[in-house]
Amino acid sequence: MDSPGWKSRLQIACALSIFIMLPCPVTQGAKILVVPVDGSHWINMEILIEKLKEHGHNITVLSYLPTFYLKERPDLFEFIRTKQEKDIEQLELMKWIEYLVQNSLESFQNSWATWGKIKLLLTFNLFRYHLHRSFQHETRAIFENKSLLNRLKNADFEILLADPVLVAGPMLAYYLKVPLVYNVRWLPFGEAHFHFAPSPLSYIPNPGSHFTDQMNFLQRTENIVHYLIHLVTSELFIYPIYKEICHQHLGPDTDIQTLLLRADLLLMRMDFVFEFPRPTMPNIVYIGGFQCKPARPLAAEFDEFVQSSGKHGLIVMSLGSIIHSLPKQITMEIAEAFAQVPQKVIWRYDGEIPPNVGNNTLLRKWIPQNDLLGHPNTRVFISHGGTNGIYEAIYHGVPVIGMPLIFDQFDNIVRLESRGAAKMLNVVTMHSADLLQALNEVINGTFYRDNMKKLSALHRDQPESPMERAVFWIEYVARHKGAGHLHSESYRLPWYVYYCVDVMGLLLSMLLMVTVLMVVALKKLCRIACGGKQKTE
Repeated sequence: MDSPGWKSRLQIACALSIFIMLPCPVTQGAKILVVPVDGSHWINMEILIEKLKEHGHNITVLSYLPTFYLKERPDLFEFIRTKQEKDIEQLELMKWIEYLVQNSLESFQNSWATWGKIKLLLTFNLFRYHLHRSFQHETRAIFENKSLLNRLKNADFEILLADPVLVAGPMLAYYLKVPLVYNVRWLPFGEAHFHFAPSPLSYIPNPGSHFTDQMNFLQRTENIVHYLIHLVTSELFIYPIYKEICHQHLGPDTDIQTLLLRADLLLMRMDFVFEFPRPTMPNIVYIGGFQCKPARPLAAEFDEFVQSSGKHGLIVMSLGSIIHSLPKQITMEIAEAFAQVPQKVIWRYDGEIPPNVGNNTLLRKWIPQNDLLGHPNTRVFISHGGTNGIYEAIYHGVPVIGMPLIFDQFDNIVRLESRGAAKMLNVVTMHSADLLQALNEVINGTFYRDNMKKLSALHRDQPESPMERAVFWIEYVARHKGAGHLHSESYRLPWYVYYCVDVMGLLLSMLLMVTVLMVVALKKLCRIACGGKQKTE
């Protein structure tokens, strides 16, 4: 037992173990403060929180707005629900969304022409303005709540994970002096790429333009008009809303735009299998489809219905987590089309049931969307174009018929349509015959199905899953107490410095000065030459 080589072999084994473990990054459970936004954004955030919890991190969720999907989960996170001075009622918020949907439907009554898109953009900016005017009170209430601020300070959070659609998260990260990570692609003043990375408008379509990356002259002109409307609206109406709060609680030299753009890391729910290629930055990490997972067995109710679809298969329809139903006339056109197809239909619907619903159609307020899309009987997914549903369709290889209504839904369907994996319909002008034709093309043809299978194969062919990538980079920021070395200094520069307008002005002035001097010199030479000639004569 006490042979001479026993101790030496033990020492060698210990040394090898230490050597093997050295390259492996070790992150102890970090204390993470999460400031989310509800709706579909929270659905994604909760999935990420679940994975972070599995890795041993301690999560605290701060909610300061009315909640739809965000509920207390003591097993997963500590929940802090602030008490507001002036709470935003859920009903009021839903009324604004209904107003936006109604204006969207009216804007596209005749076509998706330029004026319709610009009108919808103006309506959306009005929606943004009123929304942020309401959120201003809740944001102010957080920074006037000294007991809450002391509680957050004493918690010694190591990282703040925020949804930057609302500004409280980035402002708290600055106040608490902790690294800031975003888990969404949208800021209060537009798509994050346009503010963090070079975004040439010649081939990068502005959100809401409905263009691809191949634009003609008129489309590029319209694209710039869209961008300028967003820019002017943000500068004149959105930024000033939070100016006083920033100056009062964070210092006179702060402004909301700089605070939002100082994030250490952006987790962007994008995949270039789906998105148009574009310039990016080192602190932007792409995790498109991170919420996707293999389909689980269906509950008995759904499984029995799906199995009864036989060789014809299944159609799945959902309009997402916010919009549950459409005007009666539109739903009747959809129901009429469904009643005429040999497939079975599962339709997520929470409104007045159309009187012409067929026996082949199952209406439910909630459906297991991911599991249905992953079922081998599913032939097509009819979607509003929400990001979650689009990536689940790509992951499972199910072609899409798009019925976009608001927000980025149009652009999502345009991107998928440009890849040959989706067909877009104007839900306002659509008749049952149009939907029937689209269903026939997508289900019975091979074009859309083959293209979506190709996208699915490309999306899955990655060295690690998008979720693993997201967790690694969050832990990276926690380990190194930030990621400033990945952050461009562009956000500190005024626009005229960023675009080198001052340099171009100097060079143009110098060129003009040299030109003037040359002209003056030439005139003098001409006069001297002419004067000499006259004397000779």
